[in-house]
Amino acid sequence: MKTFRIVIWVAVLIVAAFLGGFTYYLNKTGNVVAEAPFGVPFTLVSQSGQPITEQALRGKPTALFFGFTHCPEVCPTTLFELDGWMQKVDPDGTKLQAYFVTVDPERDTPEIMNQYVSNVSKRITGISGSPDKIAEVIKGYRVYAKKVPVDEKDPNGDYTMDHTASVFLLDSAGRFSGTIAYGENPDTAIKKLENLASKG
Repeated sequence: MKTFRIVIWVAVLIVAAFLGGFTYYLNKTGNVVAEAPFGVPFTLVSQSGQPITEQALRGKPTALFFGFTHCPEVCPTTLFELDGWMQKVDPDGTKLQAYFVTVDPERDTPEIMNQYVSNVSKRITGISGSPDKIAEVIKGYRVYAKKVPVDEKDPNGDYTMDHTASVFLLDSAGRFSGTIAYGENPDTAIKKLENLASKG
């Protein structure tokens, strides 16, 4: 009986040691992930026609939104609200920056992005690029985007885009810091941006 109890205790200690080591491993790898910049490297084109890379998402906390200019409601509403929230949180424009990346590069040229974004905000910069490079960014930032024909009987005709409607929040090192959901309570959204601005 005594030998049996010793065997049980040894087994318990082994399991405890394993679980402790496994927990340490998870925490360690989780910290590595948390410390890494969100997304992937990219070279795209800003609305002014200039090259822009992932380095633009460094140095200041960033609000990053993916959408398209033919979007009937979600995108213009989000851009308008985001601009207003940023004006309240950072009226001088020294603490936060924001980018709007198209998920519809076939139609959203830099010129179109410039016209569209400039009509809504002077604080948000539009980003476009070639379809293949935009596709890499969409995948790398874990964004959902899918072309949907307006008329199912004419798949090659006019289309809209289903896409992730949340605003990604990144700290000054480009690390993921949270999201603002579409339809978020304004007070909550402002609080999130205030917290983000403090990470500059």
